[in-house]
Amino acid sequence: MGRQRAFDEDEVVRAAVGLFGSRAYDGVSVDDLVTHLGVHRNSLYKTFGSKRGLYLVALRRHLADDVHPLAGALAAATDAETALRLVTAADLGLLLLAAVERAPDDEEVAAEVTAALAAVDQAIADALGISTDLAAALTAAALGILLRGNPDGVGTALAQHLDPLD
Repeated sequence: MGRQRAFDEDEVVRAAVGLFGSRAYDGVSVDDLVTHLGVHRNSLYKTFGSKRGLYLVALRRHLADDVHPLAGALAAATDAETALRLVTAADLGLLLLAAVERAPDDEEVAAEVTAALAAVDQAIADALGISTDLAAALTAAALGILLRGNPDGVGTALAQHLDPLD
């Protein structure tokens, strides 16, 4: 019988979400993972296969814990301003980094990011009664606002111009 695992896999994955979400895939070395997650290198490889394997598990956890609940909340939005505020208030760091850093070169990451953004777009479209193309534009604007770091000022101004959608 093998040795019992000396770490909580769920805690390690949650910590990896935070680490990859703050420093991106290329900004995190295996040594960083070992140090920050408190997992021995051999255990990390045995459990996740590779750094990329842990990254994919962390990305999927982020999507399940942060992005999919956002889509659920967006389904109840009654206007564009509420949708913008929900998106700009959400923890989407790992999703955004995955979209710009990994998705262009990794088909599996690209598929996860595309599906997550499509779910957000669809939730906005359904809630506001608009086309998915217009909802995708609203999502893109909200993510841009989030990246600029001024969700309240810019988001409110944009939402005021979108009021006719409601």
